[in-house]
Amino acid sequence: MQSKILVSACLMGHAVRYDGQAKPLLHPVIETWRAEGRLVTICPEMTAGMTVPRPPAEIAEAASGEDVLAGKARVVELTGADVTEEFLLAAENAVALARQAGCRYALLIEGSPSCGSGFVYDGTFSGRKQAGNGVTAAALKAAGVEVFSDHEIERLIDRIAQ
Repeated sequence: MQSKILVSACLMGHAVRYDGQAKPLLHPVIETWRAEGRLVTICPEMTAGMTVPRPPAEIAEAASGEDVLAGKARVVELTGADVTEEFLLAAENAVALARQAGCRYALLIEGSPSCGSGFVYDGTFSGRKQAGNGVTAAALKAAGVEVFSDHEIERLIDRIAQ
């Protein structure tokens, strides 16, 4: 049986991002995987009841998703609202879906405070990036799911081929 891949809904063309937009990942392998029934689509924030559109959110004080999972950091919206609990629920839901569907891999949108796996924003809402994982990416990695960003699709293709 072929390995399943958990994939960010925005990469599949769903308008679920905080700004009400999608960010479709146009790559021929996506259609192949879709036809093979390998893709399991999720927007973690939507599973936690967050609306579209919603205010942008970042992990505060240059912290990481791992810090949020450990209770050492929080996720805040540009408005100042604390949405840590929603992001923790989103991560929990993503891990549960990955387990239920048998996903060994995840293909997630880069930069998101939830799905980012190479970088996230530093919590100042100034556009500054820092290396690190979002909350969902960190939770998936901790659960043994191999996480790849949308910029790493070629690495994912190679990994699956092994």
